[in-house]
Amino acid sequence: MVTLNLSTIISLPVNFLTVMSSRLIATQIIQQVIESKFTLTYALRNNESFKQAGDDKALIQKICYGSFRWYIQLEYILNQLLEKRIKKKDSRLKYLMIVGLYQLRFMRIPSHAVVSETVNTCKKIKMEWAKGLVNAILRRYLRETDSLSPNIDNDDNLETSHPQWITEQLKQDWPEEWRNILEANNQHPPMYLRVNQLRQSRDEYLIKMEHAGITGQATPYSEQGILLTKPIDVNQLPGFDIGEVSVQELAAQLSVELLDLKPGHSVLDACAAPGGKSSHILESQAKIKSLTVIEKDPNRAKRLSETLMRLDLQAITKVSDIIDIDQWWDKEQFDRILLDAPCSATGVIRRHPDIKLLRTPEEVKAISLLQMQLLETLWQTLKPKGLLVYVTCSIFKQENSELIKQFTDNNNDCVLKPIDAEWGKDTGYGKQILTGQNNMDGFFYACLEKIIV
Repeated sequence: MVTLNLSTIISLPVNFLTVMSSRLIATQIIQQVIESKFTLTYALRNNESFKQAGDDKALIQKICYGSFRWYIQLEYILNQLLEKRIKKKDSRLKYLMIVGLYQLRFMRIPSHAVVSETVNTCKKIKMEWAKGLVNAILRRYLRETDSLSPNIDNDDNLETSHPQWITEQLKQDWPEEWRNILEANNQHPPMYLRVNQLRQSRDEYLIKMEHAGITGQATPYSEQGILLTKPIDVNQLPGFDIGEVSVQELAAQLSVELLDLKPGHSVLDACAAPGGKSSHILESQAKIKSLTVIEKDPNRAKRLSETLMRLDLQAITKVSDIIDIDQWWDKEQFDRILLDAPCSATGVIRRHPDIKLLRTPEEVKAISLLQMQLLETLWQTLKPKGLLVYVTCSIFKQENSELIKQFTDNNNDCVLKPIDAEWGKDTGYGKQILTGQNNMDGFFYACLEKIIV
């Protein structure tokens, strides 16, 4: 245990005295994500130590998200400093040093404190033999930072901390915007709200926020959207527990307007969990005939039901694989279908930086095939003159405009309905929002109309 005198304690950030346990938990979570292929969201939600961390949770999250945001760059630095690579059986030591390097490079914790506490954590991961190595690596980094910088600055992948395949794909798809996208991926994401218009107007909720000491402003493009000045815990939001407001990214709020909902419509929300768009549909048009929501994963379906319950909304919920159409479809066609398709999620990397490490180009190809299967399956369930809105949180053309072009070319009863909106880039086959554009996540939208032939 490091010994601190009173003057040292006064000079350190308030969070410093919790750093040791937080660093250990963060190391465990990073290992779970990289080696067990858990998403960071899942790993945090299911890590028992994190659940019991109390006030340390915010710090642990900051360390984990930051370490993944800059992992590729940090791993490069670590490899330059090591004389030989860490053995696979000692991988937790590697993740501990990644955490230490992240804190030295990006956090406002005194360097001597970071080094001391990272070294001391070796004992907690049962690798006390490595204390000298960790001490030497972190101190060498402090001495040699300037000599490492040119190599990093001259490499697009290292500078922006992205895998090469993502960088190359973005250069191909968006030759003028790729760098802006990579930089936006490394920014801290904003927090948006969607006001439940069945309960009150946006202006009324902004007044409630003001009384609660929370600042924010009305958004463009969505009449129910609010951008918070800074992210806060949802439990601080007035009326959150009783369904007055939901957290939903601004780009995700654009779906409902595109659906052009009318009273009496039967609506299908496919791949519906966790329920943000489903609840938005019900809040926006209370007189639709019915809303059917489908989710394949039982755990995600449970979250969907919890969302609807919090907002006191009703839908017909089916836990089923959309491709297995006979298991869920009763042959009654829908007026409107929202397909929020499974995708690479490359438009939300700033919210889920672990995507940089978990996603592969092979997975993107497989996902693209699934997206086409889903479109072809759901198209059967759409009424003539009906509308299907295709959505992804991807910025790869393979999953978006190129896929929609292929689908419309192959289906003569499908026409593309133009999207008349100020947001996004017109691709000719839908509208693409690139990450960071108007402070939004990367989303794609296409409106497909079924005609009688």
